[in-house]
Amino acid sequence: MSNTYKVKVSNGSEFNISKDQISNLDAVQTSDSKHHILQDNTPYIAEITGSHFNEKKYSVKVNNNTYDVAISNALDGLISDMGFAVGASKQVNAIKAPMPGLILDINVNVGQEVKEDDPLLILEAMKMENSLRAIDNVKIKSILVEEGDNLMVDQTILEFED
Repeated sequence: MSNTYKVKVSNGSEFNISKDQISNLDAVQTSDSKHHILQDNTPYIAEITGSHFNEKKYSVKVNNNTYDVAISNALDGLISDMGFAVGASKQVNAIKAPMPGLILDINVNVGQEVKEDDPLLILEAMKMENSLRAIDNVKIKSILVEEGDNLMVDQTILEFED
């Protein structure tokens, strides 16, 4: 496989960049999401303002202009040519008990919108407290358990709206 990435930008630009070019880039990270870049004696401030890691798509602000960027490599092209979706993820409509346990705390309500990684509930299993968290931005459709309930493996706990 090639060490080259194909980059498509929302302004219509499309180019290839190699791992060597990335390694030789004159960039200094100034915060978690910002970089100061010097290219051909011209300074740029670049900030990643959004990311969809599984889809390999990012929103990048460069000197106060925002661009949507899609990055792919040779394997992504091959997968696409075969008719498969790159970075496709299965939509989760419910949370099921991963193990038998006891519901200690429910942190959400029906109709509540939660963000990825928000705590949903605490399940005690094998004398350990396990925090079950949202894996995506979703809205709670129904809660099928109550605090103090004993669960069996694969028992549905929460359902999400489509």
